[in-house]
Amino acid sequence: MKKILLLLLSVCVLSSCKNDTKTEGKDANIETIDVDSPDRTKKQSDGLTLLKGEFVYYADAAVLQTHRDIYAVVIDEKMHELDNMAKKHKKEATDYVTVAIRGKITPKPENEEGWPYRVEIKEIMEVAPSNPESNNVVKLESK
Repeated sequence: MKKILLLLLSVCVLSSCKNDTKTEGKDANIETIDVDSPDRTKKQSDGLTLLKGEFVYYADAAVLQTHRDIYAVVIDEKMHELDNMAKKHKKEATDYVTVAIRGKITPKPENEEGWPYRVEIKEIMEVAPSNPESNNVVKLESK
């Protein structure tokens, strides 16, 4: 009798288990848009990436440093336009400025030196002075 009762109890417990998966936390409310979805905007479909970081152009070298990576910036008309906008916020030629741009990221050619990726600026969103406390520049002077 005890064996039958134990067997029935086991069957009840196992059959009451659900296979539902729950998403918890902040990921539960995030809506994802498929790459081929008609809900994508024109800006999401154009293949460009939004990058925010610190930009500097000095001695024929342009660099964009984001929180994650460092990119060589393709020197073209848009880069010079960004540099002209950045000059308003610089105290010295070597100062960084904070920018938000949209651009096309490509790997560097194998026969070229520099950062592993480069960005070609397609759209300038924002240009602002950098935070002076985060500017880790060492200046050497002789007195």
